[in-house]
Amino acid sequence: MPSRILLVDDDPTVRAVVERYLQRAGFVVEALGDGLAARARLGDGSVDLAILDVMLPGVDGLSLLRELRATGDETPVILLTARGDEADRVTGITLGADDYVVKPFSPRELVARASMVLRRAAPPVAREALRFGSLRIDPGTREAAVDDQPVELTRLEFDLLHFLASSPRQVFSRTELLQHVWDSSPEWQDPSTVTVHVRRLRRKLELDPDAPRWIVTARGVGYRFEP
Repeated sequence: MPSRILLVDDDPTVRAVVERYLQRAGFVVEALGDGLAARARLGDGSVDLAILDVMLPGVDGLSLLRELRATGDETPVILLTARGDEADRVTGITLGADDYVVKPFSPRELVARASMVLRRAAPPVAREALRFGSLRIDPGTREAAVDDQPVELTRLEFDLLHFLASSPRQVFSRTELLQHVWDSSPEWQDPSTVTVHVRRLRRKLELDPDAPRWIVTARGVGYRFEP
């Protein structure tokens, strides 16, 4: 069954071109021009991926993302942002965006990014849970807990944690983590994306995020998981 994508952009030319490319790639696409119409469609379980322009009339893309995540909905979201809006990109990552694409962009790039995000969101093959002292990571249920208390993680936060914990003490650079966890590359993704997600993970998992127990920085290289 083809994946269903909600595309929201107030530029009719962008909508028409992107919709055509996504349909050629085999996706079912619904294209809308404003945030209020998108709000009515998000969160009802009928969308596999949402592509939201940050600047939308009615309700902006960041607000839509914030509302979606506040309900616990993990529908994958790709944000479309202007080239100079670094603050919007960081905010989007913090709110739980799965990816972002900087305008102007190639429609082929957006199709590739959509395919990668949907692959990441596919149900994982069940594997045994990992235990490291008080930390438990269960890839089958995609749940993490500290001292048997559930920790609410976004999809990418869980994927990053599980990837690092699956190779204890091995150091991974930000570039390697982009390739393995985000299924992306520095040409498409800013390495600071990894830094933001590590910071969020530490705040959720560690007793002292400034002196982390599990997710440790290898200075000048990247990160490792300390069992």
